[in-house]
Amino acid sequence: MAKVLIIDDDKKHSELLKAYFERYGIKLTCAFNAEEGFKKLARTEPDLLLLDVMLPGMSGFDICREVRKKSNIPIIMLTARGDVIDRVSGLELGADDYVGKPFEPRELVARVQALLRRAEQVGSVMGTLLFDGLTINTETRSVLVDDTVVELTSMEYELLLILARRQGRKLSRDEILSELRGIDAALLTRSVDIMVSRLRQKLGDSTKPPRFIQTIWGRGYSFVGVPAENA
Repeated sequence: MAKVLIIDDDKKHSELLKAYFERYGIKLTCAFNAEEGFKKLARTEPDLLLLDVMLPGMSGFDICREVRKKSNIPIIMLTARGDVIDRVSGLELGADDYVGKPFEPRELVARVQALLRRAEQVGSVMGTLLFDGLTINTETRSVLVDDTVVELTSMEYELLLILARRQGRKLSRDEILSELRGIDAALLTRSVDIMVSRLRQKLGDSTKPPRFIQTIWGRGYSFVGVPAENA
């Protein structure tokens, strides 16, 4: 059974979600503040974290920032439906998706299931992609840059695979987003740019010209890593 932790100070709503999630074979553990959330995160080792932005004391953004220092667990932020800034901020901090409040429980379950499937399936195609200075092992889901392990979230890893498997091809933001799934098209340009920027930072891809990911102005992005056999 999949395990999910929700940190939300709305106790009544969280308990209702707990019962609802059980219908879909998902065990939902509830925490109502940051302190309790961190304890249950360490104790239960969930497969996914649901994180409300508006929490007393330590905000959901602060929790997301702290979690990302130690873990690549998939994170879905729960935000005010009309607050674009909250959604962008969550993506910048490393969240994988967001759901606007108020939401239909079935939508949230669908988002959770999609992220869990992604975490399981990314790397299901066996093999290793080798480039000059970059190794992507799709069996172990490990990434090495100059023989140093790089820790990526499931979303960042899948983004890298989408680009690397189309080496030299120009991909629009629409094409990238349609394959990543789960991110609201209303934030199309901004969300893809944020994810690419985050990935570049982790890959240390700040050189000019870039080693791995090139921006195609007015179009999107292209993976320009040199295949190992041609390096």
